[in-house]
Amino acid sequence: MRTVRIRNERETGEFGRQLAEQLNPGDVVALVGDLGTGKTTLTRAIARGLGVTEPVTSPTFTIVKEYRSGRIPLFHFDVYRLKDGEELLETGAQEYFDAGGVCVIEWADQIAELLPDETKVIFISYGEQEGERICQCTF
Repeated sequence: MRTVRIRNERETGEFGRQLAEQLNPGDVVALVGDLGTGKTTLTRAIARGLGVTEPVTSPTFTIVKEYRSGRIPLFHFDVYRLKDGEELLETGAQEYFDAGGVCVIEWADQIAELLPDETKVIFISYGEQEGERICQCTF
């Protein structure tokens, strides 16, 4: 597991851009971390790295938002409010995994049983310093 220490929002942006350069259609990125650890901030950075031009906001109440202005479509999920993976399947969300875009899923641990085996998982936790985050990546 690779560990990335991020000290501020600028470094989050750089990490997200570097990650976006490695992403391909069909990739799934699972973000796991406590409230406020920066899952949406990292998703915005990934979106910028993909060339998304629209503002990226959390899809907490809509479950998924689509962004198609980048080099690869971005499907941004927030599954925090779902009871389980079955509830996500009922929304038709599984189709996004095969839609030729990149799926970034916040609170992905809540639907872990639905994630493809090749999912890139990033565990985000608070660091010791103010604003610092520790990202443990499975890829």
